[in-house]
Amino acid sequence: MHALKREILISGNLRETRVAILEDDRLVELLVDRPDARRSVGDIYLGKVDAVLPGIQAAFVDIGAEKSAFLHASDLIESDDDEEPGERAEEDEDSGNGNAPNGGGRRGREPSSRRKVPSVADELKRGQTKLVQVIKEPIGTKGPRVTAQISLAGRFLVYMPFASKVGVSRKIENRDQRTKLRELVSQLVPKGGGGWIIRTVADDLTEESCKREIDHLHGLWKKINRKAKSVRAPALVQRETSLTRGIVRDLFSDKVDSLLVDSKQLHHEIETYLKQIDPELLSRVKLYQAEAPLFDEFDIEAEIRGLFQPRVDLPTGGYIVIQPTEALTSIDVNTGRYTGKKDPESTILKTNVEAAREVARQLRLRDIGGIIVVDFIDMETRGNRDKVLQELRSHLGHDRARTRAFAVSELGLIEMTRQRVRPSLWQSMTAECPACTGTGRVFRPEVVVRRMERSLKRAGAEHKERQLAVRLHPEVALYLVEQEPNFLRQLEKQTGLELEVRDDPMMRLDEFRMMAKPAGRDVTEQYAVA
Repeated sequence: MHALKREILISGNLRETRVAILEDDRLVELLVDRPDARRSVGDIYLGKVDAVLPGIQAAFVDIGAEKSAFLHASDLIESDDDEEPGERAEEDEDSGNGNAPNGGGRRGREPSSRRKVPSVADELKRGQTKLVQVIKEPIGTKGPRVTAQISLAGRFLVYMPFASKVGVSRKIENRDQRTKLRELVSQLVPKGGGGWIIRTVADDLTEESCKREIDHLHGLWKKINRKAKSVRAPALVQRETSLTRGIVRDLFSDKVDSLLVDSKQLHHEIETYLKQIDPELLSRVKLYQAEAPLFDEFDIEAEIRGLFQPRVDLPTGGYIVIQPTEALTSIDVNTGRYTGKKDPESTILKTNVEAAREVARQLRLRDIGGIIVVDFIDMETRGNRDKVLQELRSHLGHDRARTRAFAVSELGLIEMTRQRVRPSLWQSMTAECPACTGTGRVFRPEVVVRRMERSLKRAGAEHKERQLAVRLHPEVALYLVEQEPNFLRQLEKQTGLELEVRDDPMMRLDEFRMMAKPAGRDVTEQYAVA
C-alpha cells in the first residue's frame, strides 16, 4: 500500500480563509472560515443554567448565543472512552468508530452502559453558573451543544482538567510505542492533575517537548480559571485558536508533504507558530506568489462548484446522487453509461466499489454528518456485498470525523453515521431558494396556467371585478401563446371578465399576479386557489 501524498493549501484574505486538504492530488476536505460565520467548536464559556429538564436528563445553558446551549447529563462526567474530546474527536483510544455521541442528529446521547450517568436535577440548578465548552455548533433549528468536560488541545497532548486517565490515540497502532508514550506522559504529569490524551502526531514525542506542552496547557487552564472568576455569566472565557493555527496544530506533521499559503500575513503566522511547536517542519511551508490564484492553480475552484450539485460522476461512467434532507442524507448509486463487458455482476461490483470510494470522499468534502443511507446497486452474492462494505470502511478510515458503517441491510442499503459538529458546507454556504422555497422544484408552465385559470374563474364568479391584467413569467406566457392560443378568449366567455396577459421577467417561473384595472390593485391573494 503506497504512502498517501498529502498537501494543505491555505488561501486567505480579510473576509475569508479557505483551507483545502489534498490526498494524492485530489481534494478531500474543504474548510471555510469567515468573520460573520465564525467557528465556535472549542470555545469555552461561563454559562448560566436556563432550565433543567429531568425528563430528558438535560439542561439548557445561556452562553450569550442566539439560542441556549444543550447540555446532556452524560457530558457532566468523564467519558469511559479514552477519546480526544475535540472538534473532530479523531484521537479515540480503542473506542471503535461507533460511539459517536449525537451521531444521528438527535438531542440526547446514548450513554455508555458501563458508566452511571448522574441525575441532571442533582447536578444542576436553574440560575447556577457552569463552565462549558462548545462541542457542536448550532445546526438548523437547534442551538449549540456543550460539555462540562473541558478539553484543551495542544500539539501533542490534550489536557482534560476534570478527567483522571492518560490515554493514547488509537491511530498510534504500535503496542510498544503506545506503552512507551503512556509511561512517558504518566511520569511527567502531576498526580491528580487531570487527564491527558496523547495525540497522533506525538508518535515520536520527546521528554522536553512533553514537559513544555504540559506546562503550557496547565498555564492556559489557570488563565481560564482566573478569567472565569472575574466575568459575569454568560461570558466567553476562552476562544478556540484560529482555523489556520488549528490546522497546523492538528494536521500538519511529517506525514504532510507541503503546506502552501497565498497570504503573507498567514505565512508569517504559520512560521512563527511552527518555530514554537515543530521547527523541523518549516522547510515544508511555502509562500505561494504566482500570478494565478492558488486554488485555480490546483483546479480546486471547479471542484468546489461541484460540491453543491447532487450528481457526482464516477470514473467508469456510473454516478451517485446525494440528497440531504432534514432527517438524513440519502445517496443513490447508478451504473449510468457503464455497461461493462458480459458479466452483469462484475459490472455492478465495479460500479459499487467506485461509488464506495467516492461516497467516503464526498462525506468528508461536503462535511455531511448525522445519518447517511447509501443505496448501492443490488448484488447477488454476499461476498460482493462484503467487498463493497469493506471498501467503504477502508476509505472512511481516512476521515477525521468518527464514522460507523453497518452491514448491508435486507433492502440492499448501507446505513452509516458520521460525527456532526457543524452545519455541512451545503447548509452553511447556501440559502433556501426563494422561488422553490427549498424543494428544488418549481411548477411547470401548464400547472401555473391551470392554477391561474382556477383563480380567474373564482374572480369571475364573485362579480367584483370587470377587467384584470395577469402578469406571468415570460416562459409561461410563451407556453400560452404556443400551446393554448385560445385560452384567454374562452376564459373571457366563461367568466365575463376582460382579460389581458403581460409577460414580466421579474416574476418567478411558477408565480402569477392578478391586477384589477384601471386602478392596478393586486387582487391575487383575494382569489388565490391551489
